[in-house]
Amino acid sequence: MSSCSHQKLAHIVLLPSAGMGHLTPFLRLAALLAIHNVEVTLITPNPTVSLSESQALIHFFTSFPHINQKQLHLLSIERFPTSSEDPFYDHMERICQSSHLLLPLLSSLSPPLSAVITDMTLAFAAIPITQALNLPNYVLFTSSAKMLALYLSFHAMIGSEPTIDLGDTDGIKIPSLEPIPRSWIPPPLLQDTNNLLKTYFIKNGKKMAESSGILVNTFDSIEHEVLEQLNAGKVIENLPPVIAIGPLASCESETKQALAWLDSQQNGSVLFVSFGSRTAISRAQLTELGEGLVRSGIRFLWMVKDKKVDKEDEEDLSQVIGNRLIERLKERGLVVKSWLNQEDVLRHSAIGGFLSHCGWNSVTEAVQHGIPILAWPQHGDQKINADIVERIVLGTWEKSWGWGGEVVVKGNDIAEMIKEMMGNDLLRAHAVQIREEARRAIADTGNSTKGLMGLIETWKKI
Repeated sequence: MSSCSHQKLAHIVLLPSAGMGHLTPFLRLAALLAIHNVEVTLITPNPTVSLSESQALIHFFTSFPHINQKQLHLLSIERFPTSSEDPFYDHMERICQSSHLLLPLLSSLSPPLSAVITDMTLAFAAIPITQALNLPNYVLFTSSAKMLALYLSFHAMIGSEPTIDLGDTDGIKIPSLEPIPRSWIPPPLLQDTNNLLKTYFIKNGKKMAESSGILVNTFDSIEHEVLEQLNAGKVIENLPPVIAIGPLASCESETKQALAWLDSQQNGSVLFVSFGSRTAISRAQLTELGEGLVRSGIRFLWMVKDKKVDKEDEEDLSQVIGNRLIERLKERGLVVKSWLNQEDVLRHSAIGGFLSHCGWNSVTEAVQHGIPILAWPQHGDQKINADIVERIVLGTWEKSWGWGGEVVVKGNDIAEMIKEMMGNDLLRAHAVQIREEARRAIADTGNSTKGLMGLIETWKKI
């Protein structure tokens, strides 16, 4: 038994949302809390959207049998209040509309709960329930602190006007922070009509101010200014504590894969190409990307994704990019259409660069392994994340490529950017430096560890 076994243990419930981008940090946080002698119950919405989520949960509970699993059985919804082309947003809405089922579920748990940690997209649905039970509710924000500042202040910017006026053409002004260019804002937020992303921004950003605290998967040295301004009340007044607890490291349940092809490559010679678990690239752009990889002359490992939801991604590689291009690609790299564990790839010594959409999990994983990024944002928070990558000199970002799908970027342009990034020794040196800063943040005496341990001590007293 540990030396603290005689003390009261904190019992924390974690409630993730839809999609691997939201589930992954929750699983990593659950494992981290369990390591620190916290009793953890993970409430998983059932069913999941994607096969990868289902498989991740199976591996997780097999690896951590001492972490309790409860399921939130989702109600069927015939009509959604606003339309969405993204099944993950629709599923988030389904979780929210089933959230009243949490009341008896949370009440039945034993030992009594110390606190609940809720996904950022579920704050407006879950906080009233935990308030009714007199339970502290913390929000895990699964993106950057910079995106958090926009998330929290967006509802105040638009007010009650049907026409959105978010400042002049130079940028969107967030109090005490540099303006964010309008072109970096997810397009659905700039629409006058309602959509699920905009609805979530308004409802959750406003409700999060009523939480007990906001946990962010980031660390001080890469987002010091934003974290400082948030906690000083300069962005939003009367905000609860914003606590950096990252970068959240992978846990032992995440599948370890044999990567024989990488084992045969020289150290730092391979570009990893992946656009995450939710990004579907058009066939025309996939063809140009393949041409760019061939023309770059760089070795590569390319994970091709053709559909937003992996259960629908049934066509084989030849149907997606064509046999002729496949043959040309074989000369320099490996193309796969099956799921790869990104963490396993990025930690491999052969990887020297990452062509990424800049989802926040991807950014933090590249940080932890010291891998430079060529940023190609596709949607959501990814341009704001790409700006952070560029500012901390972890990577490069060609802003003229726009959002995914706005233009078809030509293979020659892609090839030139790949060669420039992979040959940039300054980026490699900075990536190693940032990796060491990340390791210090989550070391025993690091700021992120101190922030988390302070929370655990608070929970023990509840």
